[in-house]
Amino acid sequence: TNSDVVALVEEIQKEEPLITASCKEHVIRLVQRLQEKLGEQEDHKFYLFKVRNIFKMTLEILRVSVEIFITGSYDRTCKVWDTASGEELHTLGGHKNVVYAIAFNNPYGDKIATGSFDKTCKLWSAETGKCYHTFRGHTAEIVCLSFNLQSTLVATGSMDRTAKLWDIEKGEVVFTLRGHSAEIVALSFNTTGDRIITGSFDCTVGVWDVVTGRMLHILIGHRGEISSAQFNWDCSLIATGSMDKTCMLWNAMTGAHIATLTGHSDEIMDVCFDYAGQRIATASADGSGRVYNAETKKCIAKLEGHGGEISKICFNPKGNRILTASSDKTARLWDAATGHCLQILEGHTDEIFSCAFNYKGNIIITGSKDNTCRVWH
Repeated sequence: TNSDVVALVEEIQKEEPLITASCKEHVIRLVQRLQEKLGEQEDHKFYLFKVRNIFKMTLEILRVSVEIFITGSYDRTCKVWDTASGEELHTLGGHKNVVYAIAFNNPYGDKIATGSFDKTCKLWSAETGKCYHTFRGHTAEIVCLSFNLQSTLVATGSMDRTAKLWDIEKGEVVFTLRGHSAEIVALSFNTTGDRIITGSFDCTVGVWDVVTGRMLHILIGHRGEISSAQFNWDCSLIATGSMDKTCMLWNAMTGAHIATLTGHSDEIMDVCFDYAGQRIATASADGSGRVYNAETKKCIAKLEGHGGEISKICFNPKGNRILTASSDKTARLWDAATGHCLQILEGHTDEIFSCAFNYKGNIIITGSKDNTCRVWH
């Protein structure tokens, strides 16, 4: 909020040849809007808007795009919902087993990928529900998947110890990433789309070149299975969470270990960066969350109050709020700077294992083992 906008845009101009003199004023206006957004005071309380019944949702239940969200289920389908109204738009059927992993091709939001225990991945139109491709080749269950930000590739991770990169347009496999000695349970592209990381039950994380399919680094240091692995926005850092109760930070370019973030007394279930890459949040089976400064590596806030393990943690788009989902049947909203609990979202009758903000950050969606999704406005 204190930045000199004109000076900042001139700095950007030096680095970015596409920002020519003719569009400088437009960029200044955009940055000023961003500055105003950051300066807005927020005391928004969320209230239950809709409850949606979903037959036996899977753990990878929830993904949110700009105006729609999707849920995966043990009934072998994926459902597409309107975020604003809570109404069902499409049922994506065709898998022969549990739909366990789901993803949007954000920021476009016009395609959906579903990964199933039937060993296939399907690509769908978010608008019409039409199936474009079925990707076959894995020899065991697909448990994680992700699009690159450019929306040209989808990656799938499997219990067969491999990950595969698929061409969205052609519907063909591009590379099979081999090198792990156990199941791959997490994967993530960086924002530039030239690297992908894979987290495995072999306690390591692989860093791969997307252009060649070659493994560049193997991140060794954890003493337990990997639960989560993420790049920060500018692709300089990788954060990994593990069953060994620690989160580790790594240099994304060199693969060097930077820091081990400690403090949790039980397994780490989830890790995430804020959108600016300045903070890392961790969720643990010890029932607490923690927020660390990415630069100093110090814990700056403890999120304490849940009565059971936290399986999911995420920042809102602005980065000043954190949302957690817990087995205590509640979700909580926290102040990211202080760790103060701002609101408890109650009403589910069983464990909440997934939660997400919408694109604007003014709607929350929670998914529970009670077979419902709740939309909070």
